[in-house]
Amino acid sequence: MIDITLPGTGGMQPLPGRWLTCCFIELAGRALLIDCGEGTQIALQQAGCKLSRIDAICITHYHADHVAGLPGLLLTLGNCAKTTPLHIAGPKGLRTVLQGLLVLCPHLPYEIYFSELPADKPSQLSLCGFEVTAAPLQHAVECLGYAVEYRRKPVFNPQKAEALGIPRAHWRTLHAGMSIRHEGREVTPEMVTDGARAPYKIAYCTDTRPTGGIVSLAKNADLFICEGMYGDDDEAENAVSKRHMLFSEAASLARQAGAKELWLTHFSPAMPLPAQFAENARRVFANSVVACDGQRKSL
Repeated sequence: MIDITLPGTGGMQPLPGRWLTCCFIELAGRALLIDCGEGTQIALQQAGCKLSRIDAICITHYHADHVAGLPGLLLTLGNCAKTTPLHIAGPKGLRTVLQGLLVLCPHLPYEIYFSELPADKPSQLSLCGFEVTAAPLQHAVECLGYAVEYRRKPVFNPQKAEALGIPRAHWRTLHAGMSIRHEGREVTPEMVTDGARAPYKIAYCTDTRPTGGIVSLAKNADLFICEGMYGDDDEAENAVSKRHMLFSEAASLARQAGAKELWLTHFSPAMPLPAQFAENARRVFANSVVACDGQRKSL
């Protein structure tokens, strides 16, 4: 089971009752965190997320509301007795950013590995049991959106295995995707399973104007988490000039991508009640949710 949590939903600055936007995705006791603005470690704890399970962090871009919480979180992970490596990924410039932030926490009990990802083309990496795709967005600085996929095993068919005379001791190996030899012949996983299943997919995009690349990144996503800096369509001029999005624009992307569900997040601090604009998204894409801090879903 994959657990997805939005500990915070705010943009630009934390507010009383609204932490900064981040996303915690957990699978089998290991967690991937996307973004880490000021106060993220508190938001995670209030949302019931286990900080000690964080094994990877993906950064969208280097504005303070997306990275300023890293030193505190890294120190807290050390205080949680973390000794396993932490992988941090982000756009070009990550090395420089980390060098600056790590001045505040120079003695950590675990290794940090990092990946600088191109901001002009899609790239892929494996983190926490997920296949992660990063793709460029359109913001005031280089910015990445992420698609996090879990490729599910095919359904094992015991009737097929029994018909081939495969002992039960080999079933787990075959279901894990490895072939075996039985009675002088090779038995492949495809011979005892019912075919491939679609992966689970979560797409995450904030701080951007709408782009065709986002539609590709979020294609057929089970959950599309997208920024909704402005709920009111009358804020279109601000959205264009500041490289952000309207609720209705995010909903249009979800519809074009064929996503199953849209969560809106990264709300302007000047929008105290984002839910009052929910209809602006739902009239474009019916399964739109104006998220709140602590929003949670399991796949």
